[in-house]
Amino acid sequence: MRLPAERPAWRRALDARIDRWLTQPELYRFAIGNPITRWFTRRRAEKLFGVMAGFVHSQVLLACVRLQLLEAVRTQPRTLEELATLAQVPAAPLERLIRSAVSLQLLEPRGGGRFGLGALGAPVATHAGLRDMIEHNAVLYADMADPVQLLRAQSDAAMHALWPYTDASDAQAVQGWSDVKVAQYSELMASSQRFVIDELLATYPFEQHRCVLDVGGGKGGWIGALAQHAPTLQLQLFDLPPVVALARRHLQGLGVAQRVAVHGGSFAHDPLPRGADLVTLLRVAHDHPDHVVRALLASIHAALPEGGTLLLAEPMAEPQDRPAVGDPYFHFYLLAMGQGRLRTPDELMALMTEAGFRRPELLRNPMPMHARLIVGRKD
Repeated sequence: MRLPAERPAWRRALDARIDRWLTQPELYRFAIGNPITRWFTRRRAEKLFGVMAGFVHSQVLLACVRLQLLEAVRTQPRTLEELATLAQVPAAPLERLIRSAVSLQLLEPRGGGRFGLGALGAPVATHAGLRDMIEHNAVLYADMADPVQLLRAQSDAAMHALWPYTDASDAQAVQGWSDVKVAQYSELMASSQRFVIDELLATYPFEQHRCVLDVGGGKGGWIGALAQHAPTLQLQLFDLPPVVALARRHLQGLGVAQRVAVHGGSFAHDPLPRGADLVTLLRVAHDHPDHVVRALLASIHAALPEGGTLLLAEPMAEPQDRPAVGDPYFHFYLLAMGQGRLRTPDELMALMTEAGFRRPELLRNPMPMHARLIVGRKD
């Protein structure tokens, strides 16, 4: 993490005075009594309450997903009694959930005692991958029930156990993973990857390349989508041996297996396959510490020909002077997972430059919350 520059002495003294001033009870009483400052005070109180209540909001969303309420009203509005029957929950407590979902815009009243999809409930009802992530986040919520304990002992987190590669210290370790464990995390990666795929296809002109290698490609969700999007491209996928077995089956099901060369190995130990003029790295770097990312970027640089390109896509942190509301989620998710960290675009571009890529560039894309994109080229 790049820390901001030290503030001058006069600014530190001013900051200390402002801190003392803002915490005086007399200021609060003045602020709520003054018509000019009352709006700002109310706004700050509402934002603070939103932070405090955020966990409850997440659980309301989780309950709606588990009870399939949003899917139930997708085709037609339903009454409380109809939803209680479908969810097998008594009407009285379910009404509390429905009223909460209405306040969060997951549901909305439609008249006649019926409820339909709200503005925020529609995407949840539409995308199975989003529902999978909401259900998956229940593991993170459980780990964060005691956030201090999580800070002290990340290896005890349930989230840590879900990601097998965080414990793989050598190439042989992955051979001991169970098929169920590999399939579980591979399926989660694939179902949640749809939003990143849409960002890539909407932003980058892949047709200008001849061959694309996806490193850490999982079961082939991205490379399969790219095969369907750009039928003239040659394609390669590289991931751990237990994972590429799933990729072969998935790509066969899509009817594109003959166009994708699948390679098994560990990017921490094995050289990457050659022949691609574009390497894609989707949501891989933030899962790993700096020394692993440095070695991976150097390996990608070595595998690319002169003029080759690296396209990196993942969630990224904002600088400390303007942090994004999504940053805390990724900071703690990666903490519970057991390794990796959320980096700013500048930090990632510095790592790419260190590996030899020329003038990395941050691309503009429609929904940077899902992922931001950086392109670097090999001279």
